[in-house]
Amino acid sequence: MIDLKYLRDNLDQVKEILKKRNVSLDLENLLSLDAKRSSLTQKIQALREERNKISKDNTDTGRKRGKEIKDELKVLEPEFAAVNTELQEKLWELPNLVDPKAPEGVGENENIVLREHGEKPKIAFKPLDHLELGKKLAILDFEKAAKVSGSGFYYFKNEAVNLELALINFALDFLKKEGFQLFSTPDLAKQKISESIGFQPRGPETQIYNVENSDLSLVGTSEITLGGYHSEEILNETNLPLKYAGFSHCFRTEAGGYGRESRGLYRVHQFSKAEMFIFCPPSDSEKMLEYLVGLEEKIYQQLEIPYRIVDICTGDLGAPAYRKYDLEAWMPGLNKWGEITSTTNCTDYQAYRLKIKYRKKDGSTDYVHTLNGTAIATSRVPIAILENFQQKDGSVKIPKVLQKYTGFTEIKPHAI
Repeated sequence: MIDLKYLRDNLDQVKEILKKRNVSLDLENLLSLDAKRSSLTQKIQALREERNKISKDNTDTGRKRGKEIKDELKVLEPEFAAVNTELQEKLWELPNLVDPKAPEGVGENENIVLREHGEKPKIAFKPLDHLELGKKLAILDFEKAAKVSGSGFYYFKNEAVNLELALINFALDFLKKEGFQLFSTPDLAKQKISESIGFQPRGPETQIYNVENSDLSLVGTSEITLGGYHSEEILNETNLPLKYAGFSHCFRTEAGGYGRESRGLYRVHQFSKAEMFIFCPPSDSEKMLEYLVGLEEKIYQQLEIPYRIVDICTGDLGAPAYRKYDLEAWMPGLNKWGEITSTTNCTDYQAYRLKIKYRKKDGSTDYVHTLNGTAIATSRVPIAILENFQQKDGSVKIPKVLQKYTGFTEIKPHAI
């Protein structure tokens, strides 16, 4: 995490980090604001101390000086408030540090594939994409959803409803066995919490839906509500790591989404998700990142979905991310890999902003590290299932691990 002290002591390093991230910020202006705030603080503090000293001086000189101090403070205090607000806003724009082992690059083309698992299905006919399959199977309706809610929304119907619930229940059962505490989280969070996690609730690039005349926003992921769960708390080191699994609905504006990859379920405004979240000591976060990736791999191996693990380059990292891996599934309808999970080590970036510390055995405190990873997102995983398990007759097989949850082994074409 980059704070003012770190910035002052490591200015050249921070400049290099911003360059790697392909982020442009005026650090000199930020430090200038810091210096101005410090100067104003000293002036205000000196005036207040002088005011206290002369408070009992009832002479004309004392009263005159008291009025002068009052007038000076009327000017300096609002100036300090304005400078401090601007400084805090600029500091809020600083991203996290980056892992030296993360690949350097400007965008997604520089991401590195670490490994692949599973064979792409040998489809001896022209594969349909999930939209065509969804219509043929009468399980997916975008047209009616557009009439009711607008573009980017959808109805799951018939067996798709069972499939969505099966995926969530499978993921939560899996994570419970791994020692995760299960949560069903609120769909709304205070904007301060969303912003502290790293989501921008305001501005043209926001992915967040805000509630009018309130400080609440619809959550884009339960990472927000799970991360905020311990805000302004000091955790006990003996209880770490805390492993939470949250089920929530997720809402995203998907501003800027376009292209064939945005068709259908790949980029929608609402979906359900089972999310993993970990609070741990700083010494464990690198190990926990690999642990979360390993859990994701176990999930998709059981679902029999071909996937690959991608190491995200520095220029493609979000502001909170120190290191990030994506799991991409093979999608025959698109004839390409598509991201279905992300796993991120945020180190102390979120904890610093949320004021979450832990107490060590020696009594001292430090900020925890936070990590998050997708277990199941019920928008993109159904794409992979429908397209990879499609049959020549138009039916779709259900992965064996889900059949006890769905109650059926395939989805057959039928009338609406």
